[in-house]
Amino acid sequence: MTKTDEALIAALRQDARQSLSDLAALLNLSRTTVRARLAKLRASGEIVGFTVVTRSDVLADPVRGLMMIEIEGSGTERITRTLTKMAQLRAVHSTNGRWDVIVEIGAATLEDFDEVLARIRRMEGVVASETSLLLKTRKSGQGARLA
Repeated sequence: MTKTDEALIAALRQDARQSLSDLAALLNLSRTTVRARLAKLRASGEIVGFTVVTRSDVLADPVRGLMMIEIEGSGTERITRTLTKMAQLRAVHSTNGRWDVIVEIGAATLEDFDEVLARIRRMEGVVASETSLLLKTRKSGQGARLA
């Protein structure tokens, strides 16, 4: 993928409904070049589709955050299984570095959010955690949906 392709994808992530003319002006390219690159990216499978993120996608969980979790010993699989069953967790990620697991939390209120944090912290084997509230979302992705 070229720098131009990356710039085109970045522009589409900002607004996938931009016209070819707007994309061409933004990227300082011709409409024909933008159309050809877009067709190439779709044909190669680099772009697999377009989506819409609505206000309700973000407002469904007015209180959102990330919790980084450190797990003692060999309890990671057991704790991860328990975490994946919690309805308030939108995603559970294994990771490297200081934290063993990062979870994405969605809740209706700060009180509900705090309850989820307390529940996770009480799990046997959880030795440390750090939580960050998400204040404003500037970009949200749905991930790849490959058939």
